Amino acid sequence: MKIEPQELLPHINFPADLRALPLEALPRVCEELRQEIIREMADNPGHFASSLGVVELTVALHYVFDTPRDRIVWDVGHQAAGHKILTGRRESFHTYRHLGGLRPFPSPDESEYDTFACGHASNSISAALGMAVAAHLKGDDERKVVAVIGDGSMSGGLAFEGLNNASSTPNNLLIILNDNNMSIDRSVGGMRHYLHLLHTSSLYNNVRFRLSEQLFRFGFLSEKRRQRILRFNNSLKSLLVGQQNIFEGLNIRYFGPTDGHNVVELVGTLRQIKDMKGPKLLHLHTVKGKGFKPAEKNPTVYHAPGKYDPETGQRLGGEQDGLPPKYQDVFGETLLELARQNERIVGITPAMATGCGLNVMMREMPERTFDVGIAEGHAVTFAGGLAKDGLIPFCNIYSSFAQRAFDHIIHDVALCRLPVIFCLDRAGIVGQDGATHHGAFDLAALRPVPGLTIASPMDEHELRRLMFTAQLPDKGPFVIRYPRGRGVLVDWQCPLEEVPIGRGRKLSDGHDVAVLSIGPLGNVVQSVVKELRAEGTDVAHYDIRFLKPIDEDILREVGENFRRIVTVEDGVIRGGLGTAVLEYMADHDLHPQVVRLGLPDHFVEHGTPDELYHLVGLDADAIKKAIIFTV
Repeated sequence: MKIEPQELLPHINFPADLRALPLEALPRVCEELRQEIIREMADNPGHFASSLGVVELTVALHYVFDTPRDRIVWDVGHQAAGHKILTGRRESFHTYRHLGGLRPFPSPDESEYDTFACGHASNSISAALGMAVAAHLKGDDERKVVAVIGDGSMSGGLAFEGLNNASSTPNNLLIILNDNNMSIDRSVGGMRHYLHLLHTSSLYNNVRFRLSEQLFRFGFLSEKRRQRILRFNNSLKSLLVGQQNIFEGLNIRYFGPTDGHNVVELVGTLRQIKDMKGPKLLHLHTVKGKGFKPAEKNPTVYHAPGKYDPETGQRLGGEQDGLPPKYQDVFGETLLELARQNERIVGITPAMATGCGLNVMMREMPERTFDVGIAEGHAVTFAGGLAKDGLIPFCNIYSSFAQRAFDHIIHDVALCRLPVIFCLDRAGIVGQDGATHHGAFDLAALRPVPGLTIASPMDEHELRRLMFTAQLPDKGPFVIRYPRGRGVLVDWQCPLEEVPIGRGRKLSDGHDVAVLSIGPLGNVVQSVVKELRAEGTDVAHYDIRFLKPIDEDILREVGENFRRIVTVEDGVIRGGLGTAVLEYMADHDLHPQVVRLGLPDHFVEHGTPDELYHLVGLDADAIKKAIIFTV
């Protein structure tokens, strides 16, 4: 597409500047904002298609509402590029997702216009409801609060919990449902089908609103009477149109669906409903990737496409021959290989089929793969039910999202020792998605859970062998965590062989210091060990492989034979491998000096993986210095 010169956007530094424009100028603002996003993200990749899909909504919200006094709570934050540009960050948008630059998602630490933390789905209704109730309790009923949630996020249980509470708590919350039939992949489940069929006449809504205003004005209608009339009215409407409305069944006023790309109409609708008392929901239909044809045609690919040509849409720097595969691709191919051999194997993902590689098995065996939507807790308990009756579920969840299912892992899987295999993708540092997405906590959080086996492969061969081992009989609940991005082996295919549970590997002998690593960081350690040996320092290196059960033979060996030990892990330093080693030494009256390397006790910002590993002291130079320091 051709990028046109900008006339209005350069003069909009904050929403107050936007509100000074006449209504008829807003379509032009939307066009310029959309082109700004296309131009900026071509060389500065981020969540692209979602932001294009809400340009008109973003402009309308900041035009109608008195932000930042009025609160807009974005769900997930994939769609917030336009919001950042309109709220004082246009000049610095070129730093988006760069180390030290604009954050990947809205954050109150970055701007007063960012009202709540974003990154994980389905929290906007609950957070916005809290703000709306707080405003009421503080006597500030003039403050408006808006939750913006996508149809994909409506599959999350927290969204339903928020709706349920909103229906029974005095509040004036406005919920805007952005319905584009997509999360990252296409939305799934009954809610998607329900929203597709749901319809209420805009004329009906307008007449009802104006009538209620008149009745309130003349004293014929009180808030208590309004609730009773609303319930009767909803029942009558359902009878007449033959359609149940789940939102109105919860006493939440429903408006829509309406065109989310007509900014003038959107402004009019928002002005009509913003002062209504009680909770209300505006249902919009939008197109993910709107205004950029390649993104409209393939919204999954252009959800976060990397660099692209803004004129043609052609993606740049695609797959390169001769490089190791991504861990997610090795997972996907290996799972299909195992499923062909074992008909009891099934695959589960919470709305991450493409991202995690389950789509490989999904294409060949759709009846044995389940995308359950953005519902991590349900994914785990559903997997538990499948395992209870004889199947072998591979439940693939990004590490940071598995945090949302912690209780389910304990209560619904580990407690009954069910053979569910958790493949935690994106473990450790993930890069430019930042603090909400780093898989920092899985090792420390899961290590105390009884009955879990917790492993991390050092390379692609180890990943395949651990997956094979996990599906063998009597292995119980099994966690395999691996990172985002490419592995280290071009020739990644190997025979599928059983790995002895709880057994690590000695990769090199030495007598000066012992290094214990877990996971792919072991490859960095290996390169450092070779350098040090060439320089005259003799380092023993062990790939622990299993955090639980940990290899006590190795721990005894290093505890008795080495005065100095270095542990290396791509997880928080408190509670993981290093802590397990210290516990063992203390319990067995062994007293080596133990230096722990891992992620620090604070949230790690966004940046490239190389930048962040350097920042947290887990790159080759830092590991080498730590080893030399202990010698």
